[in-house]
Amino acid sequence: MTEKKTWLITGAGRGLGVDIAKAALAAGHAVVATGRDAAKVAAAVGDHDNLLTIKLDVTRSQDAKEAVEATVAKFGGIDILVNNAGNFFAGFFEELDPGQVRNQIETLLFGPMNVTRAVLPVMRKQRSGMLITISSTAGIAGQMFCTAYAAAKFGIEGWMESLAPEIAPFGIRTMLVEPGFFRTELLSNDSTTYAQPAIDDYAEKTKGIVASWKSMDGKQGGDPAKLADALVKLAALNEPPTRFAAGADAVQTFEAKANTLLAQAQAHRALSASLAYDDV
Repeated sequence: MTEKKTWLITGAGRGLGVDIAKAALAAGHAVVATGRDAAKVAAAVGDHDNLLTIKLDVTRSQDAKEAVEATVAKFGGIDILVNNAGNFFAGFFEELDPGQVRNQIETLLFGPMNVTRAVLPVMRKQRSGMLITISSTAGIAGQMFCTAYAAAKFGIEGWMESLAPEIAPFGIRTMLVEPGFFRTELLSNDSTTYAQPAIDDYAEKTKGIVASWKSMDGKQGGDPAKLADALVKLAALNEPPTRFAAGADAVQTFEAKANTLLAQAQAHRALSASLAYDDV
């Protein structure tokens, strides 16, 4: 039997968040499933004795505090936080307006920060806990048409990597999850906002990329239910990974980026090593 834990999951109204909630419940855990519409979350996850659904907009710090308070009141603590809520603003950087870029970073970076800030005092008091943050292969390697999204995901990577040693002394662990293409709702009209074409130089490429991504929606190779099951299993390990490449395409992205960094480190090694003061 799995030791019963309390999971707090953001963005559990659709997509991967629903699968994670169902997988955690199936494994015998208590789950607090949250989203901007609590009724939608409840309908998506279904009835369960160990389930609590709560309204939580991750961009609102007060929502995060209230969700944490409700979780502790119901289940006595929080063992695992899953930062999953997200959206996607796609387009060439010059065509994404500043408001869209800020919205992207507000949701994908500051949102998880809001929730994590509310959860950490509970975990420090317990001297235990785990933060699972859903990043992306776009947080490992940037790509065309993903400037705002990758900026937020690269921020997530740096934040979590830096936070990990700060909270490790209190028994709190972190795990970054970098999925490749999974059959979630990320590319659906409800999740993806495309920049309005405004610059002729980008028009042809924009048309092709948008058509390609829309045709991919619902046909991605990754199974989110299998990913959710994997995360529940990883969270139960004595030594869970600090990073998990989710999907064969994610493994390829990791390997390609590692090789690229090694090549870049070697390319001008002598010049890089020559930049100290002469008296050092």
